Amino acid sequence: MGHHHVQTVPRAALIGAAVLIMTSIGLAAGARQARLAARDSVVKPAIEVVFVRFEDRPDGSLRMLDADTGRELTQVPPRSNGFVRGVLRGMFRSRKLEALDRNARFRLAREADGHLTLEDAEVGRRVHLDSFGPSNSAAFSELLAAARGAR
Repeated sequence: MGHHHVQTVPRAALIGAAVLIMTSIGLAAGARQARLAARDSVVKPAIEVVFVRFEDRPDGSLRMLDADTGRELTQVPPRSNGFVRGVLRGMFRSRKLEALDRNARFRLAREADGHLTLEDAEVGRRVHLDSFGPSNSAAFSELLAAARGAR
């Protein structure tokens, strides 16, 4: 007949291992969050900035205006540039949730690192346009170039 030994791990060792694992996960998550916060808090001057407003036209086109002068910088034709229209819908939705009017002043910028952003400082929302892919961010690059050419 065989002789069986029951092997058990002491309860204190299991609790200690669980605490060690949870501490490691917590420290890793905390370090990642701190690194992301530090990266986002570094303010670098943008390469190119334009402050704009957007206005819907009765014919379905979208006008981009200089936010200070109200002068038209460019126009987006009707039924085109779905990405631009989608981003702006999201920005205006944020304004509506904050009970702000549609007369928004947006900061369209090519940042020092080369990335393109659209920001509504009044709401505190910034969209990193390059994160949607090169063809989508190209639509906003064209708007930035049109603003540059209109000045």
